[in-house]
Amino acid sequence: MESMLNKLKSTVTKVTADVTSAVMGNPVTREFEVGRHIASGGPGLSWRIYNGTKKSTKQEVAVFVFDKKMIDKYQKFEKDQIIDSLKRGVQQLTRLRHPRLLTVQHPLEESRDCLAFCTEPVFASLSNVLGQWDNLPSPVPSDIKEYKLYDVETKYGLLQISEGLSFLHSGVKMVHGNLCPENIILNKSGAWKIMGFDFSISSNNPSDAEPKYTCKEWQPNLPPLCLPNPEYLAPEYILSVSCDAASDMYSLGVVMHAVFNEGKPVFQVNKHDIFKSFSRQLDQLSSMSPAVLSKIPEEVREHVKMLLSVTPNVRPDADQMTKIPFFDDVGAVTLQYFDSLFQRDNLQKSQFYKGLPKVLPKLPKRVVVYRILPALTSEFVNPDMVPFVLPNVLLIAEECTKDEYVRLILPDLTPVFKQQEPIQILLIFLQKMDLLLTKTPPDDIKNSVLPMVYRALEAPSVQIQELSLNIIPTFANLIDYPSMKNSLIPRIKSACLQTSSLAVRVNSLVCLGKILEYLDKWFVIDEILPFLQQIPSREPAVLMGILGIYKCTFNHKKLGIPKEHLATKSLPHLVSLSIDNNLNLNQFNSFMMVIRDMLSRMETEHKTKLEQLHIMQEQQRSKLRNQQPLAPQTIKAATAGSNSQTKDLTSSLLSNMTSMSMANTARPAPVQGSTMSTFPSSGPMVGSMGTSVSNGFNPAMGFQAGGMGMGMRPTGPSLYSGMATTTSTPNFGSLTQNQGTTGQTNKPPDMSALDNLFTSNKPKVTLNQIGPKAPSGTSSPWLGQFNSPQNPQTQMQGVPVGMGGVAGGFGMQANPFFSPQNFAQPAAAPSMNPSGIKHSASVNNDLKDLFG
Repeated sequence: MESMLNKLKSTVTKVTADVTSAVMGNPVTREFEVGRHIASGGPGLSWRIYNGTKKSTKQEVAVFVFDKKMIDKYQKFEKDQIIDSLKRGVQQLTRLRHPRLLTVQHPLEESRDCLAFCTEPVFASLSNVLGQWDNLPSPVPSDIKEYKLYDVETKYGLLQISEGLSFLHSGVKMVHGNLCPENIILNKSGAWKIMGFDFSISSNNPSDAEPKYTCKEWQPNLPPLCLPNPEYLAPEYILSVSCDAASDMYSLGVVMHAVFNEGKPVFQVNKHDIFKSFSRQLDQLSSMSPAVLSKIPEEVREHVKMLLSVTPNVRPDADQMTKIPFFDDVGAVTLQYFDSLFQRDNLQKSQFYKGLPKVLPKLPKRVVVYRILPALTSEFVNPDMVPFVLPNVLLIAEECTKDEYVRLILPDLTPVFKQQEPIQILLIFLQKMDLLLTKTPPDDIKNSVLPMVYRALEAPSVQIQELSLNIIPTFANLIDYPSMKNSLIPRIKSACLQTSSLAVRVNSLVCLGKILEYLDKWFVIDEILPFLQQIPSREPAVLMGILGIYKCTFNHKKLGIPKEHLATKSLPHLVSLSIDNNLNLNQFNSFMMVIRDMLSRMETEHKTKLEQLHIMQEQQRSKLRNQQPLAPQTIKAATAGSNSQTKDLTSSLLSNMTSMSMANTARPAPVQGSTMSTFPSSGPMVGSMGTSVSNGFNPAMGFQAGGMGMGMRPTGPSLYSGMATTTSTPNFGSLTQNQGTTGQTNKPPDMSALDNLFTSNKPKVTLNQIGPKAPSGTSSPWLGQFNSPQNPQTQMQGVPVGMGGVAGGFGMQANPFFSPQNFAQPAAAPSMNPSGIKHSASVNNDLKDLFG
């Protein structure tokens, strides 16, 4: 591991030293930072190409550096010739300005060790891409080593070179003189640019219709860098010392052959005997074998054959080449249109951008990302074009990795997030919100994306508010909880309360219902449920939305509503809403179903609690009895005095209550609503509503008639049918009048359940001894409750109360806001379910009307 680190360190140090030594002292370094060595290009690939940035503006550039150490082997006059030739090429390139020529950002600067100039950002030379790696860093950069040209890149690249030659021949009256892959540069966007004007020839009479060019005779004794690449030169250049625009077209034909043949030219030239080589080449061109052009696409093969013709007049000119059918490719035409966008008006641009989504999937990703995307993002400065450009940018973003999105797209999108006009921008972003939240880093989501959503909720347009409310649930799981709690929910509530649009209000409720599962229980109870009571309107759609939120909260396994809130807040609110005159029968049934479920669960939970408390009390009392057993004399005295009790009923009861209070001072604090356990019932005592019956003698409750085990009784014409009324003062009139006589032969009812009314130091009396005797033969429905348990009509049964249906999960299926039919009654034949609610067949239809 250490050896690898040392090797890496030495490599980095060597590269840094090379850059430093190559550019040290050159004036270019005053304005530009020089980065890593990325490529090579120019005549003989003699120029090293480095990444660079302008110090003042941080603008990205490419720095071309020629290290004079490369020509140390030559004599001084040869060195001077090479330097002069290279200078001439750069100076000529600097004077020329055209989209198809490499753009110079900083002119040539010379120092003692090197020549340097700066251009637009560059990827590599065509020669590098085709496998010529001379003067490249070691190891060869993987992006160059693995680079493969796509068909659309090849077609459009050759079209660009043809357009560049057309500019030189027609516009400048100039022959390039050394067109070859070394002098074709691929910039960072993938566009092909011409450079290397070291051997360019200008017309002697540019004003004439037929320009004339003077060609220099080939001098084989000159250094190679002082001569053009002979493998790409037209035969007449060497054999007849003549050249014109057609000579460049021959060079274009060889370049096209090399592009489709892995960088190999048509013929290999012997540079030591170049005249003989060209003579032989001339003969081969005259009778060219079809195998030479076998790898060239058939639709352009004949054109290449004409370009390689021995006779210059047969070769098509550059303008003709730009119009051949081979370049009428959809991708090539699209790229060409992008390069000419600056000439188009907004109407033409908008029509083009509308059709672009159909073309983008047909193009390679690299072409789309590095060629089309920069052209699209450059239109963001034109607000009128943003609605047409933005869908295409987001379509490209979907195909990018997260890293590519953050690096290439997000910086240009960030200013657009803040644009509020035209309004279509906000609509487009809302429709692609899942993409933005998935690929945008959390900090940018918080600072740029979510504020845009908040603006949509506060927009004056009802349509924008509706759309945002419909879309928010689709990406709610991607929003961090603090943002949802502190920013999103308050705006949804505000939109619901302040709007005058019924659609916005209903959509606000539906939106809240769908995102409940992402909130915590107490936030819903403290913020959402109280908010429902503030909604002013009472339209059926609003009422059903409120009901849906209550039901979602009630049934959700993570949320739920405590029984205290059910009893004091939720049920009173729902009951008041359920009788609203605007509701139809099916909607009313939906309300009642939820209300009954809530009542059932509240009853069950509270009953369970009371039963548990009663068991605890009994255990405590049992322990106290074991610690303080009753004296036998006390028990005997209570029994002997049972037949001689003559005290007044009221004073006796007050005495008993006083003794009970004194006994309870030594016990744990009594719990309200404890239940007697010694009644002759086979199950737990329940009232008419299924609640447990309390003893009624706890201090917190006072003395309640309902606490004497009178909760259940036979139904009949009696005054006390149904549940006993709980009052502060008991009514014993019925008990007094219907009490059996002393000589009654029936077995007295078991009053052992009243044992807990007495302490160990008070005599026990039965209930029969408390009041005057009733005449015999009279019956009381009150005492009927204490008959023998064999009576099937008066026997109390512990009826288990079922829990309300709790949804097993919470999602698209269980949430009524995602499936409105879930909180409607099933569309079945009318029948009674266990909770007593009639099903209605039209609920689903109404809910469909409600939720759209």
